[in-house]
Amino acid sequence: MMQVDIGIDADTRKEIADGLSRLLADTYTLYLKTHYFHWNVTGPMFQTLHLMFETQYTELALAVDLIAERIRALGFPAPGSYSQYAQLSSIPETTSVPKATEMIKLLVEGQEAVCRTARSIYAIADKASDEPTADLLTQRLQLHEKTAWMLRSLLEQ
Repeated sequence: MMQVDIGIDADTRKEIADGLSRLLADTYTLYLKTHYFHWNVTGPMFQTLHLMFETQYTELALAVDLIAERIRALGFPAPGSYSQYAQLSSIPETTSVPKATEMIKLLVEGQEAVCRTARSIYAIADKASDEPTADLLTQRLQLHEKTAWMLRSLLEQ
């Protein structure tokens, strides 16, 4: 197998890939939770939330591909099993069907968790002059912070 020689040493690439694997797990876990809530939301905000959740899980589905491809570009395998995601994710699984307001709260927490994970990788990528990873993280942060704000706004009285 050819060695990866992109100007970032192997140990640093591994550290970045490990962080991105946690980000991938968080993103996929949030995708599953958002899709699950899309299917099961009820109540007076049904139409609004059903459509909002669909928009959000569709975006998350695209994001997992981008994150996994960056891990591969760094020369490491991307995790892809539920057991790997369960070990790597900071987002707890939801197995009950909460009320709509609780769904929103759980999704805010999930969006914020993804932000924390992305931020934890940024300094490593920046120090290594890994602009593609830094750019990916910046884009993810912008989107997740905005989505968390929009979801929180639904909870205000």
